[in-house]
Amino acid sequence: MAPVNDGALFRRVRPNIVQSIRAFHVNDLQETAHTIGHHFLYANLAQAQTKQDILDLLAQQFILPAHFGKNFDALYDCLTDPLHKSGPQPGFVVVLEQIPTTARFDKEAREQLLDIFRDASEYWSERKIPFRCFYSFL
Repeated sequence: MAPVNDGALFRRVRPNIVQSIRAFHVNDLQETAHTIGHHFLYANLAQAQTKQDILDLLAQQFILPAHFGKNFDALYDCLTDPLHKSGPQPGFVVVLEQIPTTARFDKEAREQLLDIFRDASEYWSERKIPFRCFYSFL
């Protein structure tokens, strides 16, 4: 794949979406986010086994504030309102890599996690701010 340097990668991706990473490469997503001036948030969740593990890793890898409550509601709050109140936002590219598929983080828990990012995408869409989230399963 040719180097991505003009934002062309996102011309075929809706501005507010949560989707499988599929044929995209993390480096290309990061480079494109940087090129177009969007925030890039990356989390590798391969070491997680439970919901609490996921929240701990997200807090660490997204550098969430110390007051983060480490529950799904608090995660949504960290992805939306405080950022909105901090001033104009250019957009977001989020990568959740290797979401676990363990018995302790089952399909329902995975859907709840992705719903948080879908809700955040909708929040930003209402404000005309791109929020693209790409994920993969372990």
